[in-house]
Amino acid sequence: MEFPHEIREYVEELAAGRKDLPRAVELLSQRYRGESGSGKPLLNGDLDVLAYAAVRMPATFGAASKALELTLDHFNGDIGSILDAGAGTGAASLAAYLLTGCGDVTCVEREQGMINMGAELSKRCGADFRWIRRDVAGGLERHADLVISAYCLNEMTASGRRAVLEELWSAADKLLVIIEPGTPEGFSQLKQARALLTELGGYIAAPCPQIGECPLTEGDWCHFTARIARSRLHKRLKGGEVPYEDEKFGFIAVSREKCDPCCARILRHPRVDSGRITLRLCTAQGIEERVVTKKSPLFKTARKSSGGESFQY
Repeated sequence: MEFPHEIREYVEELAAGRKDLPRAVELLSQRYRGESGSGKPLLNGDLDVLAYAAVRMPATFGAASKALELTLDHFNGDIGSILDAGAGTGAASLAAYLLTGCGDVTCVEREQGMINMGAELSKRCGADFRWIRRDVAGGLERHADLVISAYCLNEMTASGRRAVLEELWSAADKLLVIIEPGTPEGFSQLKQARALLTELGGYIAAPCPQIGECPLTEGDWCHFTARIARSRLHKRLKGGEVPYEDEKFGFIAVSREKCDPCCARILRHPRVDSGRITLRLCTAQGIEERVVTKKSPLFKTARKSSGGESFQY
């Protein structure tokens, strides 16, 4: 799903003539790499909020869009309300709004500058989100059919994550979707969340094909990729010439009711050799490699497949 042009245009208007913005983007990136997990605020004023909206919001929107698309393929319920916990400028809630058509959206965010920017951006997309200033770590005091938490756990201290996960699950009447960076550390946090949420009675909707213990061993991890189109502003601020960037992320979607999970998930990009394609799959029975030859009726499907997609066999 394409990032809304209304948001790109508005952010470009705000960024016009701001010679201090590239440096703000650089410093913001350094803080996200070096201070995530400390519990400290990562933004210091309106300039940082603009930097975030210019370079991180499109990536978060892309990751949330893909995670939700993969989830909704296996979730059978209706979504009548949405709660975005740690909403930032509303990228994940905007993706959910556009995918589901649900207009009952509440965004919980602790930074007033992010709230101000997010409220303006959502209105420019024709949405009227409800914004609440609150630290997620202090409790949500809200419920919704769909609760989303995007790039939120990685900003918390390890000691605070379990309580927040329990709060998120308590707030989710039907479905909880958690999105984190596609790194070994992000995967570790998702794996811990997966174990806790299934222990609390949740059912995996995506991406896993089963609710048992994750079969990936220490040092291995799964992630997904969302390709994000770069605007001229984005390329200038990031110092890149390529017209896109690939946002790597991981996610877990947990439902109150049993779902119909995928048969298997492709963990890595398929290896293509002459007359055969090798897929590394996560299945209900564990990790396996499946070789699909030209004689197989699955060959065309395997040839078009890519890492992160489901695979039916």
